[in-house]
Amino acid sequence: MDDSEHESSDGETIPREAISRRDLIAGAAGAVGGAVLAGLPSLAGGQQGPAKVVKAAATAAPAAAPVSPYPPIPDDPTKILGTPTAPVGARSRFVVAVRNPTGQVTGTSLTPLQDLTGTITPADLHFERHHGGIPQIDPARHSLMIHGLVDRPLIFSVAEIKRFPQVTRVHFIECSGNGRSSFRDTKPEQTPQQVAGMTSNSEWTGVPLKVLFNEAGIKPQAKWFLAEGSDAAVMTRSIPIEKAYDDAMIVWAQNGEPLQPAQGYPLRLLLPGFEGNSNVKWLRRLELGTQPWMTRWETSKYTDPLPDGKARIFSFEIDAKSVITSPTFPAAITKGWWPVSGLAWSGRGKITRVEVSTDNGSSWTDATLHGPALKKAHVRFTHMWEWDGRETTLMSRATDETGYVQPTRATLVKVRGIGTDYHFNPIYGWTVKADGHVFFHGET
Repeated sequence: MDDSEHESSDGETIPREAISRRDLIAGAAGAVGGAVLAGLPSLAGGQQGPAKVVKAAATAAPAAAPVSPYPPIPDDPTKILGTPTAPVGARSRFVVAVRNPTGQVTGTSLTPLQDLTGTITPADLHFERHHGGIPQIDPARHSLMIHGLVDRPLIFSVAEIKRFPQVTRVHFIECSGNGRSSFRDTKPEQTPQQVAGMTSNSEWTGVPLKVLFNEAGIKPQAKWFLAEGSDAAVMTRSIPIEKAYDDAMIVWAQNGEPLQPAQGYPLRLLLPGFEGNSNVKWLRRLELGTQPWMTRWETSKYTDPLPDGKARIFSFEIDAKSVITSPTFPAAITKGWWPVSGLAWSGRGKITRVEVSTDNGSSWTDATLHGPALKKAHVRFTHMWEWDGRETTLMSRATDETGYVQPTRATLVKVRGIGTDYHFNPIYGWTVKADGHVFFHGET
């Protein structure tokens, strides 16, 4: 870097002539305040002395009121020109849909299920789960290595992977810990976001993993592959080889644009229907072997201790599940007709049926499934319900194409025990009080 350049706070080299004197002074004012600026050379080329500094401080004008980032709302929008176009669109100021991060470098950010419609989750509202923060990766320097039991060990650049024939599919991803808080500590003031917000549904674009494996030439004795990420936690998961030749993908785009850093930019593994952590983000290495590697992520984590003292391990496929997203806490309803709406999904294929109960499970009615029910994807359901003003509890239960039916909490505990921290899919309930206020009930 020569004298005509300087380095910005994020490491970018910027020509000095691109920064005007006015920009410099404005930037300094924001960083260190007017008292320090008073000691800088004046615009006339002189130097302010201490007396002038004191005088300037004593006569300083009061701070201006904060300026709203939004223009005022006109009484009649037809009488005034609207705002101009912008490089990047933004939601209306009246739409407040945000994730709620529950951690820092390690932790989650939950999707606001109650604020969304349809089935596709906006990329910037897709849930997050990180174990070592979000790595910052230059795609030009990133690569994916395939080695182990292969005929031809290969290293692909991101650009080279994008040259293969691409496919686009819609699938959900769900963290295996989704629902832990509502299972462990049910509270009436929980929203769908807090109950089940670690699932999201997107349109993914990439190359089928089997295409890359065919390029490398997988040896017959290879039964498993290890996927490794580029994050500080170096997430590594063992995956059965059959999944690679079924529907696994290496993806680089989500909902029509490049992956966001939090979702694995520039490359991630997508294993439709498999628990979230196996869909390794920031993918850098795939190794072929004869058996699972038994990494810490599949021994001390993501296993289920059972009542008989054994453990359920490699619980890849997400069980059928549903959650009502409206009406839910903190809503309040009035007497009359209301749509009971929500989402259902299964890691084993299509959702074929969602039933809704409006009387605390005494009776069940088939809900309407909207649009085509895709394999291993969210489907939205709705049941029209006329509330008569009496207290009741709303529930939903899903059935997938294998015939599996979403269980009650009691059934789940009987089979799996109470000791697990993963793979929760009980029927959820929402109590409507006589005054119309709705609270999370869970299901007992």
